[in-house]
Formats: sequence, structure tokens, C-alpha cells
Amino acid sequence: MSAQPIIVDVEDPVLSHKVPLATGEVHLWLCDYADIGDKQLLDAYRTLLNEGEKEQESRFYFERDRRRYLVTRALVRTVLSRYEPIEPKDWRFCVNAYGCPKIESPERVVRLSFNISHAHSLIVLGVADGRALGVDVENVLAREVSIDIADNFFSPTEVAALAGVPTTRQHDRFFEYWTFKESYIKARGMGLSIPLDKFSFQYPHDGVVQIAIDPALADDPRRWKFWQFRPTPEYLVAVCADREQSRSMAVVVREIVPLQVEKLYPHTLSRMSK
Repeated sequence: MSAQPIIVDVEDPVLSHKVPLATGEVHLWLCDYADIGDKQLLDAYRTLLNEGEKEQESRFYFERDRRRYLVTRALVRTVLSRYEPIEPKDWRFCVNAYGCPKIESPERVVRLSFNISHAHSLIVLGVADGRALGVDVENVLAREVSIDIADNFFSPTEVAALAGVPTTRQHDRFFEYWTFKESYIKARGMGLSIPLDKFSFQYPHDGVVQIAIDPALADDPRRWKFWQFRPTPEYLVAVCADREQSRSMAVVVREIVPLQVEKLYPHTLSRMSK
């Protein structure tokens, strides 16, 4: 897969070429905001925000958090404008009853769906053709966790399986479970109102994951497609998307600095559901 960068004029907030989004595709945009420090570029991002977003940015005490918020909002606005001929500043957003963000207007492009996650300095934005979508990213090297907390959040099946994993693999397996679970509840659009112990993931063999869902959640496991990969050794990304009877589905990953440069992610995703 080609990874040649596309250089973009910072003064042009909408790129001249559009990104095709085929039925059954999920697009992921990866942005490391720690590397974005150019004042001119950050000022360009700020011009795209509405007044509420500018006020929210100013409320963050730490500069790192202000920058993450600014880059995230600019990322969402500029990337969505890659799919539709709409100026980044003209997008309007709202949240559902559970606080999940979605496009409010223009109404004609509500068919697009998106989901955001960030950890440490990496922001992940997922975009799909209106299907339910959830993404999660975790920094598996920066976070130390006690495997015992799985008792409070995982299903009994997952807790038992995790206990049987070699000690050297338990840390990574914990986050493999965690990111999949987060991506699922985000795709459902209901967040932590869904009990994390009412659904579970199994790994029948390398490269494959399966989900089992308690009947109380009134959901069909066959509805969902999952992917997981590590863009760098530090980060683990999981994706959950509604199949919507799609015969085939694919994830396309790009690395991006909004308004400046982007390239296709050159590696194959490591684990997925059937």
C-alpha cells in the first residue's frame, strides 16, 4: 500500500480533492497532536471553531489539554469536509441522550457517522457511511493496570480467560479486551449505561475475535464487525462497526496533520472478527 504523503496548503481549509467512502468502508484518521506546535497552524485551526468550542478550549488549565481539544475539533471539521463540499467551520454537532456526538447539520449529510477517541498524544477519528461506529485507543505502555480490576468490569468468561493467559501477556490481553469493549459500547451509542460484564469477547485463534452478548442487552452479535491493530508499539486501537448486511467490509487508515500532510497507513490490521 502506498504511503506517499499529500502536502496541503495551510491557508486552504478544504482540500481540493475529496475522499471516496465506499459502502462497507470504515475510515480511520490518526493524528499525533504532540508533534503539532506551529503557532500559524494552530491559529488556522482556531479559525474553524465556533464560539462555543473556542470558549471550551480556553477552559482547559493545561496547555497540552488545550492543544488536544483544539486539534481534535479541527481534525473532525476538516476531515468531514473531505467527504462533503462543506466548509469546516459550517459543520454543526449535537449529542444523543447518552452524550455521544453526531452531526446535526447540514441535514443532507447526516448519513455520515463519526466517532473519536484519544489516549496520551494520539487522536483517532473514525468515519463511516452512516452506520453505527465506535473506536477506542489506549496507550498500553503509559498505563499500568492491576489485572484484578478485570473482576469489576469484565464478564466472568473474560476474567477466567485472562487468568489463564501467561503473565507476560496479561497486560496486553487486558487492553485487548478493554479496547474492544469500549468500541462496542460506543458503537451502540449508549456508553457506560451498558454493563461491561453483560457481553464478552473470545479469541478462538490468532487473528480472530468473537463477541457474545447477554440476551438482556437485546442485541445480535452477528450485527457487528470488529478490528484491532497497533499503529505503534505504544498504542492499541479497536474498531466496532455495524455490518448492515454488507457482504464485505474494510478499514482504511490514514495518518494526518490537519491542513498540512497525510499519508495512508502502510500496515495490515492485526485482528478482526469473521
